[in-house]
Amino acid sequence: MNTPEVIVLLNVRQESVMNKDQVKGRVEQAKGAGKERVGKAVGNKELEQKGKAQKIGGKVQAGYGDLKKDIKDSL
Repeated sequence: MNTPEVIVLLNVRQESVMNKDQVKGRVEQAKGAGKERVGKAVGNKELEQKGKAQKIGGKVQAGYGDLKKDIKDSL
């Protein structure tokens, strides 16, 4: 019977879903990296620093989301 294989596939699919903090954090990381690159390219130190700060904030939020997911998965 194929039931165990179906259960495994469903579990893999559920684990690949990201929570909102993971998604928002990674989006902020990408936006920050873009600002940082543009700031560096045009010589705008303020934009570059804002991009770095946004990227770090996104990394923190994504890490928080990862932690939430790990805790949920362990229960």
